[in-house]
Amino acid sequence: MSFDEHEEGSTKKESKSGGQASIWQYIALATIPLVLVLGNSMLVPILPVMQDKLNISRFQSSLVITLFSLTAGIIIPVSGYLSDRFTRKAVIIPSLIVYGAAGVLAGLGAVWSSYPILIAARAIQGLGAAGTAPIAMALVGDIYKGPKASKALGLIEASNGIGKVVSPILGSLLALMTWFAPFFAFPVFCLLALLAVIFMIKEPAKEKEAEPLKQYLQQIKTILKSKGHWLVPAFFAGSITLFILFGVLFYLSQILEEKPYNIEGVRKGLILAIPLLCLVITSYTTGAKIKQNGTLMRWLMNIGLILMIVSLTLATFLNGNLYVFIGLLSISGVGTGLLLPCLNTLITGSVEREQRGMITSLYNSLRFIGVAFGPPLFGWLMSISHKTLFISVASLSLLMLVLVFFFIKPKAELKQQT
Repeated sequence: MSFDEHEEGSTKKESKSGGQASIWQYIALATIPLVLVLGNSMLVPILPVMQDKLNISRFQSSLVITLFSLTAGIIIPVSGYLSDRFTRKAVIIPSLIVYGAAGVLAGLGAVWSSYPILIAARAIQGLGAAGTAPIAMALVGDIYKGPKASKALGLIEASNGIGKVVSPILGSLLALMTWFAPFFAFPVFCLLALLAVIFMIKEPAKEKEAEPLKQYLQQIKTILKSKGHWLVPAFFAGSITLFILFGVLFYLSQILEEKPYNIEGVRKGLILAIPLLCLVITSYTTGAKIKQNGTLMRWLMNIGLILMIVSLTLATFLNGNLYVFIGLLSISGVGTGLLLPCLNTLITGSVEREQRGMITSLYNSLRFIGVAFGPPLFGWLMSISHKTLFISVASLSLLMLVLVFFFIKPKAELKQQT
């Protein structure tokens, strides 16, 4: 089915800030997803040390990552509603403050060797995370229109990827000083992002008064009823893509430390960065090129998923040579980089500003849940066999291709809602 005629609604004039896009505003927007990823992925390299220092199990150490993502995934829709009712910055700014302050508390929990304090602080960080990157996506839709919107959304996705690239390396480097150093480094990055949001981002003024909650929820229900035939598949495509991405990275991180590779520390971080770098470059390029071309978006989404299917299927049988295996995962990263910016642009531009926060939040909530379940489920599949794991994720990619091909059919030229 094709997009609804409502998608062709007239677009109002670009806001002054959108028409005169500042490089500093782009940078400020990019810091939000970047600091979000740093606060989570930077801890991955120190998990084995944490197990030893705090005398906890592998499962307990994995909760430091999983509980953060699950808490954020549950709270994101609430943050989306608040950003629609008030303003985006009114949610992002306090969220960054909570996020950074809880990072300090988590660091103190590590210093005191208190796992309960550490894990509670990570849950609080998840509450703060819910109001950062997901709301930034809605803010981009408010500030920019047309080609500038897709370019900015591509930058957001690329920034997310850059965070994934540098996080393992940065976490490993900081841990050379002391194992809990990453906990205290993160609030510094959070403070820089906070200052950038306050002073570099000019949010357009709200044009309408906030609606009563009952009427607001009714409008969300109407949107999902009229556009759910493609929005819901798009939500799940984003979630499954992140599930596969983080799961594959977890798998790669595990096998690199085992025989015959025995690769650890910064060297391992650099190898993990290769497929992520392919994702970053592809995401930014895709965002810059797609503009509002719906036909091109459809081609790129389907090509991206085909690349994922082929590379993950071949990885089932060609894992003996590390160079070939990394090459296949890099091709999968390219496929992910083709898919996500298109989904971001379609979802963000599909609704009016008054409901954009909730719709993008529902999308990001499912993405966070995909991230949360990736590592533990991949760990379980690893215990069965390598082939079972990659046949499963290749099948999931095939399912996504079916959903995207048959249900997500954007019009040739899209017009973003104001």
